[in-house]
Amino acid sequence: MGSMLLESLALVLSAKVILLMVLGVVFGIIFGAIPGLTATMGVALGLPLTFGMTPIEGLSLLSAIYIGGVSGGLISAILLKIPGTPSSIATTFDGSPMAARGEAGRALGIGITYSFIGTVFSLIVLVFIAPPIADIALKFGPFEYFAVSLFALTIISSLSEGSMLKALISGVLGIGVTTIGAAPIDGFPRFTFGISALDAGFDILSVLIGMYAVAEVLDMAGDRSPAEKVNMDFKVKGLGFTFKEFCDQTVNMIRSALIGIGVGILPGLGGATSNLIAYAAAKNSSKHPEKFGTGIMDGIVASETSNNASVGGALIPLLTLGIPGDAVTALMLGGFMIHGLTPGPLLFTNNGSLVYGIFIALFVSTILMFVLEFFGIRVFTYVLKIPKHVLYPVVIVLSVIGAFGLNNRISDVYALLIFGFLGYGMNKFKYPLAPFVLGFILGPIIETNLRRGLSFASGDFMTIFTRPISCVFIVLTIGTIVFQTAKGIMSLRKKTEA
Repeated sequence: MGSMLLESLALVLSAKVILLMVLGVVFGIIFGAIPGLTATMGVALGLPLTFGMTPIEGLSLLSAIYIGGVSGGLISAILLKIPGTPSSIATTFDGSPMAARGEAGRALGIGITYSFIGTVFSLIVLVFIAPPIADIALKFGPFEYFAVSLFALTIISSLSEGSMLKALISGVLGIGVTTIGAAPIDGFPRFTFGISALDAGFDILSVLIGMYAVAEVLDMAGDRSPAEKVNMDFKVKGLGFTFKEFCDQTVNMIRSALIGIGVGILPGLGGATSNLIAYAAAKNSSKHPEKFGTGIMDGIVASETSNNASVGGALIPLLTLGIPGDAVTALMLGGFMIHGLTPGPLLFTNNGSLVYGIFIALFVSTILMFVLEFFGIRVFTYVLKIPKHVLYPVVIVLSVIGAFGLNNRISDVYALLIFGFLGYGMNKFKYPLAPFVLGFILGPIIETNLRRGLSFASGDFMTIFTRPISCVFIVLTIGTIVFQTAKGIMSLRKKTEA
């Protein structure tokens, strides 16, 4: 074991590999920070660059891009109120209000620090308990994934910004949009109206950028009020928070990290889901839930810890079972195969030093991410000084490039604009966007796994209650709905009495 670690250290701690990781982290941060250019696209563009490299060089570069890309999304989420990646949706809820009152440096400091902590926490789990956790995930069948995703939908009630009815309508609309295009399993076209561009449905990137970036630009374009003066005279002491505040966030941090790891292990969910679940969990367990969305530390901690913890979580099934946990690890799987490696149990046996080399590269990339982002705080906040009439056209151009670049389809650009106007309308009529996005992410997972499960069970839905894991999550779903309904009735009764 000792000789293997020394061999791994020798592979990673060479000047060339370190330089590649620095470039990869910077590249990833840029792709994560610019709305429309996600970590997935960054890794996809980095993949061809690894052809002429050794396995450790290529995989270290891809790992660095991955870590930088997931964390980089917090920059635009806080400074522009536009999530750079799907993983940073919940960061906008409290990060942007904090920046708006002149605490941009503090918000970035919190986000960067807890991004680092979440990643390190998940990588420790990846190194020490990957095989047993992967064994549990291996027991998940279609009904289990259906039950988990259905349970995740119950957090819509926690994401409601006012009216519960509007939150539910928004969530149902998000699920409804996922039914457009070819049906899962049999590929039957639905609601395409003969338009071939709709056969593939809508890409998550077009929906996300449209609902947040384009809608935000349209909202600002219609705002006739004078531009607010940006407070650039902020002071950041240390990391932006005190030791007491750090101690107060311990439970929130650990809970969010565990949510991120747990969601990351389950293929198909990833940081886009984990940050919303962790945010809702933090809000539900808080003594002051009404402060969420006004710019408090709790929300940023929950979102950034969980979405970065999903990095290590997503790598667990990839390395131990050969099953990618999300879109980025699916591309990482391609990186392994380019170099003639097959992820799975035999990878640890046949290429042990390489696996531990990747672990070391992930830790080094995480430290580089923290250092580069932390010392770049002052630079990032100058984004706030760019005049809006200059900044927003650039955001629109980058959004169009991002939407088109992923699949090279002009229909994705049209979808971007359609969802931009939809998001603008929903904002105007006070319909929350987060439930829509959550419904859009979970809709295909729910439908696909329900249909697969029913196929295996010969159409008998009650089979779901005979499987322990799925039964537990269905009971939790029903319990959560009953609890939230009772809570709403009690709240309404108190208002009526008052």
